[in-house]
Amino acid sequence: MTLCLALCALCCTLGAASAQTPAPAPPPGHQVVCRDAGAGGYQAFPDVARLKNRDLLCVFYAGYGHIAHPTAALPRGARICAVRSRDNGRSWGPAEVVADTPWDDRDPHIALLANGDLLVNWFTYYPGGPSARPGEGTRYKEIWTTRSRDQGRTWSEPELLPTTASAHYGVSAPVRRLRGGALLMPIYKEMADPLRVWSYVLLSKDGGKTWGEPIVVDPQNDDNDEPDVIQRPDGSLLCVMRSNRGEQIMWRSVSRDGGRTWSRSTPIGFPGHAPYLLRTRWSSVTLLAHRLPGTALHVSRDEGETWGPTVPVDSVIGAYPSLVELGGGRVLIVYYEEGPNSAIRARVFRVGKEGVQFETAP
Repeated sequence: MTLCLALCALCCTLGAASAQTPAPAPPPGHQVVCRDAGAGGYQAFPDVARLKNRDLLCVFYAGYGHIAHPTAALPRGARICAVRSRDNGRSWGPAEVVADTPWDDRDPHIALLANGDLLVNWFTYYPGGPSARPGEGTRYKEIWTTRSRDQGRTWSEPELLPTTASAHYGVSAPVRRLRGGALLMPIYKEMADPLRVWSYVLLSKDGGKTWGEPIVVDPQNDDNDEPDVIQRPDGSLLCVMRSNRGEQIMWRSVSRDGGRTWSRSTPIGFPGHAPYLLRTRWSSVTLLAHRLPGTALHVSRDEGETWGPTVPVDSVIGAYPSLVELGGGRVLIVYYEEGPNSAIRARVFRVGKEGVQFETAP
């Protein structure tokens, strides 16, 4: 089985995994951020960030299906698109292209850097699974970046990260800014026959211009991928990772030296895919959004040491969520619905002593 087929097989098990994890029904109501970006009617894998000018920019994958290799109708395959909100998420503008290489560009993420630049990272699939990219000696899955110095109006030419070339690396989280100025990019490596996955991090000391060699989180665990990382008040780093086996209970690991070494991974206690972490400024709670069951949240009030019960966000299984604070104690979550004519969705909520309270409109 190729790696692409392995991914599809995993996606086919999502409904069964969700059914095994009952949770309360999600409250009604969501906003559609984008339903058709002009690349085939399938939108997925969103990530949202607050810009220096206070706009919100949501980047996402646009193609004709869960994998969209080049076709006659879409000769460059899936692309990275973005929509902008100038009113704090109440409305969103039309889709614009951020990057479009000749291959399937997927799972984009966006980060605001200290100097105001925007950095988008994503990975590419090449047709034929682990075969070489046509005309070149590279392999199947690699990580790329593009940068904007004008609030996302224009973007640099896509750049391949050399440390991920020809090495089966994917990415499922944004670049994270660490204290002291370093940048950290959570990534993962995927191998097939049988499926084995490991989480890694990349570190940059020059604002993302160059990146070091991948650092593995737990080499003894070959069932952890799609990592995300946040820095806690004591300076330690918390990494949460997806699991693909059994009950799909996510993993956690901690680094106390800036990401150079990590603790052995341990189960976090509940299932999930594509975890996304946010520590709120207003109440100092840690939020963990993820897929399974449906689209869901967990809340921690002790820096990720323990977590509250599952909070349903939406019944749709697409997920791959992202979080951003709107101000006034409000948080925006973006995610996607799986299937034909899929869309990027959004909801707004607050976290108080009584728990999570959703708004009916942004």
